Amino acid sequence: MRNLIICKLLIISLFFASCGGEQPDQLTQLRSANGGRYYGGVFRLNESEYIKNLFPHNIVDVYSYRVASQIYEGLFKFDQSASLKVIPALAESYTLDSTFTVYTVKLRKGVLFHDDACFSGSKGRELKASDIKYCFTRLCTQDRNNRAFDIFDNVIKGSRLYYNATIGGKTPNFELEGVKIINDYTVQFLLEKPNPLFLTHLARPQAFIFPKEAYEKYGVDMRIKAVGTGPYRVASIDEDIKIKLERNENYYRKDKHGNQLPFIQSLEINFIKDKKTELFEFRKGNLEMMYRLPTDYIIEILEETQVDEGGSSSKYELQREPEMQTQIFSFMNADGVFKDINVRKAFSFAIDRKKILEFVLNGEGYAAGLHGLTPPSFQDYDISRIQGYDFNIDSAQYYLAKANFPKGQGFPKITLDLNAEGDRHSNVALEIRSQLKNALNIEMEINILPHAQITDKCIKGNYSLIRLSWVADFPSPQNFLWMFHSSYVKEMGESSYPNIPRYVNPKFDALYNKALTATSTEEANKYFMEAESVVMRDAPILVLWYDEGYRLLSSRVKNFPNNSMQYRDFSEVYFEPEVAAKDTPKEEN
Repeated sequence: MRNLIICKLLIISLFFASCGGEQPDQLTQLRSANGGRYYGGVFRLNESEYIKNLFPHNIVDVYSYRVASQIYEGLFKFDQSASLKVIPALAESYTLDSTFTVYTVKLRKGVLFHDDACFSGSKGRELKASDIKYCFTRLCTQDRNNRAFDIFDNVIKGSRLYYNATIGGKTPNFELEGVKIINDYTVQFLLEKPNPLFLTHLARPQAFIFPKEAYEKYGVDMRIKAVGTGPYRVASIDEDIKIKLERNENYYRKDKHGNQLPFIQSLEINFIKDKKTELFEFRKGNLEMMYRLPTDYIIEILEETQVDEGGSSSKYELQREPEMQTQIFSFMNADGVFKDINVRKAFSFAIDRKKILEFVLNGEGYAAGLHGLTPPSFQDYDISRIQGYDFNIDSAQYYLAKANFPKGQGFPKITLDLNAEGDRHSNVALEIRSQLKNALNIEMEINILPHAQITDKCIKGNYSLIRLSWVADFPSPQNFLWMFHSSYVKEMGESSYPNIPRYVNPKFDALYNKALTATSTEEANKYFMEAESVVMRDAPILVLWYDEGYRLLSSRVKNFPNNSMQYRDFSEVYFEPEVAAKDTPKEEN
């Protein structure tokens, strides 16, 4: 055994020594810009799952969001730094009246949509206030191509009235009351009541702005026919293989040095599912970034990226950040064996989360999921006050017996649906299968599917037990707890997004609704925490762990900070040539 371990270490050492590859030729053609920055280059990265939909009103997964956020913009966006504060994007400025219900937003002038065949002469036209009204009216329209009405439901004045009037494809004889055009560059929003998260909602991907011409020309094909105002535009899409985005030459923004943005000429997003293959491609120089690492190599990579005794740094930078992301299993609460709260509690007590984090994931996670769904990423929200589930075989067996399945007798074989995302989640599933067998004498089958099929199962309720990664698309506990509001629950087979567990508890709803009408973040978080405590007593999901993001970057990549939401803005990212990398200190925003 000792010899085998030595051989394995030698093989790993040879791998790291031999497959670094040469620096890609694409970085030899960089052009100098003001402030020690550079134009040019191709930034190549990988996603382990293919995108599902780039149309803003249909974005429900993080892979699509990360691509779409380079193409589209909203009135506001998030600062890419660790603060993730909301900052203006298409908006130049805004005012809020004394009632906290009237927002008046002034738009930037000279913002152009991407050149596209949907426009006359294929030339992108200027963004106007009418585009905001069009997009937000569509967001309040019932349509199979719209899964995002919830962000405006009972927030924008008249939103529910307008939505109900569109049911069945009807066209209302009135306009959406809460969105008013003041002039070509000013739009006003009237809210039903004060909402401290309204600007945050305007920064979410569902509020990205697109032109009417594109929707009328492409319709459901906007899934891949994306036309926005962002720093990059779609160059080509080879489905399931690669997406290429090219620099928007007409982008309106400049950096603090007066440089026209963006710097990088193009982005290439590959879709390699195997993380070891992805690491091999990164080390060869065929990728500039790698997000999430093969668990087998985490310790070696940590050593590889350390500064050596002579002060020489690695060719790679390892960025680590606790994430606004929680890994869970969702129980189907509305049907089947998991309709029984005692079964859900039995499963929740049967899992040794600390063992999974330490031995299966090699520590690639922030903390074991011993509390609620919300990760420990928010100020004034102490998740340690939320009682979750720790490993306790006696409690697990007690609740299973209470559900009339003593020692697992008569319990049906269950199926766990998951997408593998490399081997990370399949390894965790194998460990959980073993733990359930040992603790409860329960058999679990593992069914690995593409991410698109997992998403369909989640939305339609066609599952018993399913693996999910719940990722924030805006920095608030609300982004996690909205999963449990009963207003989203529909008949089986119909979309209940985001309430994937189809969980119903009126007490939770009441507390959650109070949080939405709070006048401060502190007051809102108080009600959110009470609501989350109610949820966890009912165990509609099985919380596994709170994630930590490991991101490898080529040392030539500059101005690309990591953050807890994995929110990526490539507009000010640039490459340094080799000589500059040695002589010029790294610049941050």
